[in-house]
Amino acid sequence: MSDAKRPLRRSQAWFGRQDRDGFIYRSWLKNRGIPHDQFDGRPVIGICNTYSELTPCNSHFRTLAEQVKIGVWEAGGFPLEFPVMSLGETLLRPTAMLFRNLASMDVEESIRANPLDGVVLLMGCDKTTPSLLMGAASCDVPTIGVSGGPMLNGKYRGGDIGSGTGVWQMSEEVRAGRMAQQEFFEAESCMHRSHGHCMTMGTASTMASMVEALGMSLPGNAAIPAVDARRNVLARESGRRIVQMVKDDLVMSKILTRAAFENAIRVNAAIGGSTNAVIHLLAIAGRIGVDLSLADWDALGHNLPCLLDLQPSGKYLMEDFYYAGGLPAVIRELEPVLDRSALTVNGQTLWDNCKDAPNWNREVIRSWAEPFKPHAGIAVLRGNLCPDGAVIKPSAATPALLKHTGRAVVFEDSEDMHRRLDDESLDVDENCVLVLKNCGPKGYPGMAEAGNMPLPPKVLRKGITDMVRVSDARMSGTAYGTVVLHVAPEAAAGGPLALVQNGDMVELDVEARKLHLHVPEEELARRRAAWQAPQSPMPSGWTKLYFDHVQQANLGADMDFLVGKRGAGIPKDNH
Repeated sequence: MSDAKRPLRRSQAWFGRQDRDGFIYRSWLKNRGIPHDQFDGRPVIGICNTYSELTPCNSHFRTLAEQVKIGVWEAGGFPLEFPVMSLGETLLRPTAMLFRNLASMDVEESIRANPLDGVVLLMGCDKTTPSLLMGAASCDVPTIGVSGGPMLNGKYRGGDIGSGTGVWQMSEEVRAGRMAQQEFFEAESCMHRSHGHCMTMGTASTMASMVEALGMSLPGNAAIPAVDARRNVLARESGRRIVQMVKDDLVMSKILTRAAFENAIRVNAAIGGSTNAVIHLLAIAGRIGVDLSLADWDALGHNLPCLLDLQPSGKYLMEDFYYAGGLPAVIRELEPVLDRSALTVNGQTLWDNCKDAPNWNREVIRSWAEPFKPHAGIAVLRGNLCPDGAVIKPSAATPALLKHTGRAVVFEDSEDMHRRLDDESLDVDENCVLVLKNCGPKGYPGMAEAGNMPLPPKVLRKGITDMVRVSDARMSGTAYGTVVLHVAPEAAAGGPLALVQNGDMVELDVEARKLHLHVPEEELARRRAAWQAPQSPMPSGWTKLYFDHVQQANLGADMDFLVGKRGAGIPKDNH
């Protein structure tokens, strides 16, 4: 459609028609009793909903969507809710990450193909947040994010337990023979006792924080508990705000600037955020057209302090974080390094939103001068074992292991690991380095959260709680330990990780940003010549498409054909 004929709003290309096609577009929507004046040119707002009973973290999104609708109506807009693929981390096999890019395609095409002027994204569980942002970024329409919010603190035998983090801790206790199986089962009902996503600083809470730090949500989005009435208020206010954003033509590319991503990287360090944020922000930046690289994570965030005492890096949980002041209080402490010019969805800068934010609990949110941990962020490693990089989260690691050389104990894939790890005859001690292959984007496929490998029982019984672990996999944001992740290129793509054998010496030096395999190049060349590339586990379908086109972790693991912004041009009529 030429610019001369282009309507003021996208939706008017459907509803503003005074002909047969206009009749069809309006009439079928009127079957719900919608008055004719709703088609008069007011902003049509899509509510992109990832509600699903198969995604427990998003189980309350029907209520959240209704609040958004009320806000849209109040502001004079016309809300239309639509579903997209929902990605639940806890149930989807082989991993929700396999479907992140597929869901982003669902979001992008749903926005472009329908009469929408702006979009509210309802997201909660880990991969719903990046997939919705990626899809919307490729369209670049006015967009605002509303996260579902964390669960209430888990309560077990008089104390707090956190999603995921408590699972990893207690399962190791069971495997070591220090916790009864019945106690483990009892904790199931105590850990997750309300609607919402993980209440630790796992990937869901991290990505909700990234949405707020990027300026893509109203202030306070990250930490309000899912069942707190103020979460509904935020949703309602977001519905009101998106209408004005359409009128102001405040599209995503005006918010998702280089400055916004730099701020998000700094915030991720300050909150002890998940390593998964690295991959997701790289992918989102790739969609919107911002030049962001793996090296930026180290350059911008590695020397920043962790200000938030929250699991898995600390002891508190997201409910405590909200009561202490939430993300605005953290951002206020980042004044020395923050780019104050970054715009947010409410039309104000990130700094304007947070400069007066109160801090109600200095035990939970520490000051810049007296941080919880002096050095946090994501460290990016290089070396002959990871030519294109690998990452580690120092704040969740054992300090004594951040410089370590050990004998490799190699698992060819996750099945091999599960089959042999508990074997008492496994030749392993606490000084070894556990190496896991073929769990990257192509290898799993989908790059599962298999990187935080359990420790062998013979090691656990010694009272050892951490070992150096290296893989091309990801790790749950709720997990902890000295775990090197996202090794690129991955083993299944022919990276050096594929060549590691039992007994090789592996050197980790986080301060020097080094991950080195002590094997002569001549020997590696011999092994490389004998290596055979794996085939796709499926001969056709999505898995085959993913296997053939997924990029490596250092590029965000997006599909090569999805990178970039395609806009929201108005398609041809369908009649």
